[in-house]
Amino acid sequence: MTSAAAAPPQPHGFDCVALISAPWPFFSRPSIQLGTLKAYLRRELPDIRIDAHHFYLKLAAEIGYDTYHSISERTWLAESIYAALLYPRRQAAARRIFESEARGVPRLRTLDFGALTRKVKVVTDAWIAAVDWQKTGLAGFSLCLCQLTASLYCIRRIKALAPQLPVVAGGSMFAGPAVPQLMAAFPEIDFMVTGEGERPLANLVRQLRSAASPQAVPGLPGVVTRGELTTGRVPLQDQLPSLAALPPPDYDDYFRLLRELGPAQAFFPILSAEISRGCYWRRTRQKEVPAGCAFCNLNRQWQGYRFKAPEQVAAEIDALTGRYRLLSLALMDNLLPARQAPEIFGRLKALKKDLKLFGEIRATTPLPALRAMRAAGVQEVQIGIEALSTRLLAKLNKGTTAIQNLEIMKHCEALGIENRANLICGFPGSDDQDVAETLATLAFALPFRPPKTVYFWLGTGSPVWQNPKEFGIRAVANHPRYKALFPPEMARRITFTIQGYRGDQGYQRIRWRPVEKKVRDWATAYAALHRAPASPPILGYRDGGDFLIIRQRRLKAATQTHRLETTSRAIYLFCEQSRTLATITQRFQAPGKAKITAFLETMVAKHLMFAEGDRYLSLAVPAARGRSA
Repeated sequence: MTSAAAAPPQPHGFDCVALISAPWPFFSRPSIQLGTLKAYLRRELPDIRIDAHHFYLKLAAEIGYDTYHSISERTWLAESIYAALLYPRRQAAARRIFESEARGVPRLRTLDFGALTRKVKVVTDAWIAAVDWQKTGLAGFSLCLCQLTASLYCIRRIKALAPQLPVVAGGSMFAGPAVPQLMAAFPEIDFMVTGEGERPLANLVRQLRSAASPQAVPGLPGVVTRGELTTGRVPLQDQLPSLAALPPPDYDDYFRLLRELGPAQAFFPILSAEISRGCYWRRTRQKEVPAGCAFCNLNRQWQGYRFKAPEQVAAEIDALTGRYRLLSLALMDNLLPARQAPEIFGRLKALKKDLKLFGEIRATTPLPALRAMRAAGVQEVQIGIEALSTRLLAKLNKGTTAIQNLEIMKHCEALGIENRANLICGFPGSDDQDVAETLATLAFALPFRPPKTVYFWLGTGSPVWQNPKEFGIRAVANHPRYKALFPPEMARRITFTIQGYRGDQGYQRIRWRPVEKKVRDWATAYAALHRAPASPPILGYRDGGDFLIIRQRRLKAATQTHRLETTSRAIYLFCEQSRTLATITQRFQAPGKAKITAFLETMVAKHLMFAEGDRYLSLAVPAARGRSA
């Protein structure tokens, strides 16, 4: 008798895909990564069930929203907790990192790290055990900031329960050579998406359903397979040519979980939406310097800059707010499109919904765009201020100046838009002159909402990381804390997002202390002067038609009042947007250049105007803030 031919391998067919967002994203927002991927996969693969697990929300409810929020705001707090679970032998090192970071967070100072990690383990393991992974054909993890150790722990635990389950990971945490490095260090990860996820993930699901095993999946654009690890090749990205192909995000699973948590856990979430992907700031200082801000590594997963059409944006936000009965939205763009902003936000205003919007913008955003944003419901923005020294801004490759930063801070103050900006301290190569310029500008910025000081950190893929010598950096390696959280060999094999470096850090810490103190005092004064709900502007004016009254409020000092008559009033109002001296003298010829210059210098001496080069900017805002700018 002849032996029967071996049966051909059977397809790996399945009808369920699980998408997982591990801790620690903000619990009050559904994951836009999961929501967008689910909506896209449902449209492309309508016969497959897509389960989006916003597990971070469940953990937040279990350990307490306030505690969770405090942890989610600091990378090392977040990463140390699951690192202790992922590598129990490194728990002591993880504890030291957690306690060091927690000293700066009043709510966490007395928190017991051991009790917290045990609680997190119980909640995480219970969630993993409750999911039927045997009926799932693919588990996909979103790896973004603060999610690394949590995702790796979940992946390892899930693989222990379902060894045959294919796992794919992707996100902003890893790009380029770091993708195969992570896969080599964690054999539990079968695939990684490099770059944008929609098309690569949909194609991976199609291939997995017809393949005999995950190992039989061929190479795909935007997907790294285990078979490609030995070649060292990172596949080209496979992103959508246009965002017009994207459906609105699907957040049903997030809100289903929120209902299951019960009314005692209820809060008003903030919807996540996006208008664009990437960054349009592409100018370079020198040909060999990569485009974009010198410190930024936020757009490694995207190529170019794409944005949705105004009508698509309006329809999507109308659909999201109607479906989920909420009006607060965080626009997750790295940079909102400035030129298209008036039409986009004009259409949002036309929805006649009382929206509350947040977005990120450049300091060069025109005033008409700001007005359109405010009229549509933008109440909070993060502006790429980063510095108040033009000299330092050039080193940062921001393409902006100190007077432009003050101008947009002023316009936000006038329009009633909260500006949540950062001021970078300790940038490598910054010097005493940069600090002196910053301190000088700060004296004029005091009427406006203060930024938050942040110390420079080196990110993988940023222009500074790619050209360290240009910025006075002698050597670059993974941040030392990764060596504490991960086994030494693993910490050497993977290029992590946060990098350490040898340079002038010690000098920079000392150099920038006066700025940090000045900003702390600024924040204290601003809060005190705005303690009453209807507090007037710190520097505000009332217009009398042919005269102007300016009130200059000061902390622990008497308010000063200034009156400007006729031409002086007209010049001051003309400079509500920064103007060159030539433009001012051409507009107001009668007084003559000498008298105009003397007036402008008097206004600068009284800190009622700011001057940079030959440009002048009036600093007072209308007393009735939100009325105009």
